Amino acid sequence: MGFSWFVLFFFILFFSSFDQTYSANVGDSDLIQQTCKNTKYYELCVSSLKSDSSSPSADTKGLALIMVKVGMANATATNSYLSSQMPKSVTNNDTVMKKVVRECADKYGFAYDSLKKSVEDLGAEMYDYAYLHVMAAEDYPNACRDAFKRYPGLVYPPEIAVKEDGLKRICDVVLGIIDNLGF
Repeated sequence: MGFSWFVLFFFILFFSSFDQTYSANVGDSDLIQQTCKNTKYYELCVSSLKSDSSSPSADTKGLALIMVKVGMANATATNSYLSSQMPKSVTNNDTVMKKVVRECADKYGFAYDSLKKSVEDLGAEMYDYAYLHVMAAEDYPNACRDAFKRYPGLVYPPEIAVKEDGLKRICDVVLGIIDNLGF
């Protein structure tokens, strides 16, 4: 008799904790989906947030921070990519191309800096400043594209165009999430 009560007790305990864990995960998934519905790029938002292990325990501000970090990683990767293109420009002795690629790398560095500043702003709950810094980060790739336009012989590389679009989309998602914070 004592053994069956013991087994029944653990059986109930196990399934009640399983149900709570399942409910918590569904609730967290709901917050991600609800938050992402208010952004321009729902799929990008959901996939980015779900790929981060800290998102299940994050509130809306935490989700914004996760997306900002995704943007920072994108800006860093693009800056590194552009910096790695420098030696190719040097071997061609193309000083104009070298100058433009360096300028573009700098712009993505500035985008990173703006996103980093938005992390500080979000932490201080200064959402209007965070919004402005994300908007600045979103705009820096335009300066890269414009640098290529200033020189008629230069073609804007498709690889950079893809990276530009990626950062802009990430920033749009962050802006949509910050809108949810009600500043």
